[in-house]
Amino acid sequence: MLHLTTQNFDICRMNHWQFSSDTPAKAGPEHPTLAVVMFYAVWCGKCAMMRPVIEDLEKKYQKKYFGSICFFEVETSESALLAAQYQTALLPAFLIFKDRELIATMQGMIPQKELDSRLQKLLTVQMRTQSTENL
Repeated sequence: MLHLTTQNFDICRMNHWQFSSDTPAKAGPEHPTLAVVMFYAVWCGKCAMMRPVIEDLEKKYQKKYFGSICFFEVETSESALLAAQYQTALLPAFLIFKDRELIATMQGMIPQKELDSRLQKLLTVQMRTQSTENL
């Protein structure tokens, strides 16, 4: 997971979730279909418990949907304005973006199967939409 802060969040979002414009192009989509941003706090036990779940899903999606979904993290104490902007009072909070637009929010402890299922549905819908647009 790449770490985002108030200073680089909007730049990354405006670059279609490419962390930097210097990043070499990879095989796969022009830019990620979905971006998952986990808001957490270092003192939050539930956040620490969810981290391995997100890391497992990140590995799974990198293999299955290379380049179509990317994962980021934002530490709320470090980026309090960003956390307030997205109303992440309950941690951990997972914000899902399609391109630059927020399309879903999930908060709190979420079982891995449920989180995986929700992401699969969102990704499938987005990929189906892209395929239709390319016709």
